[in-house]
Amino acid sequence: MSGRPVLAAVSFVGDEPVSHARHAAWDFVNELQAVHGIPVSDRAMGSVQLVVSELVTNAHKYAPGPCLLNLELTDGAVEIGVWDTESTLPVPQSPDPGRVGQHGLEIVIALSRSFELHRDPVGKRIKATIPLTGNPT
Repeated sequence: MSGRPVLAAVSFVGDEPVSHARHAAWDFVNELQAVHGIPVSDRAMGSVQLVVSELVTNAHKYAPGPCLLNLELTDGAVEIGVWDTESTLPVPQSPDPGRVGQHGLEIVIALSRSFELHRDPVGKRIKATIPLTGNPT
């Protein structure tokens, strides 16, 4: 690699199907393998798509207006960032196998090596880092 960052950014106005975000994630991780020769486990491929799907779904569901998806290769992982217009930070709920729905944030945290929430001057940014090989630590 040339030392330049490997990244992608996709903006959404809020009414696109979430499948567009999953496809962008698949394209990004596939490019890491095909173009840059970076090994990516099947688990990582699925985890990146699932985390992107959960975060963009929540942005569409709870934040009016646009959202931005950023994907970046960093330290053997994909850093997924989603910005949206809602400033209220989500609160992870305690695990409850009897609860129907609202497990998305639990799933994201479980799959991620790191997870961060930040308020921005307008809205919020959520970052999750998915290792390209092995399991999150």
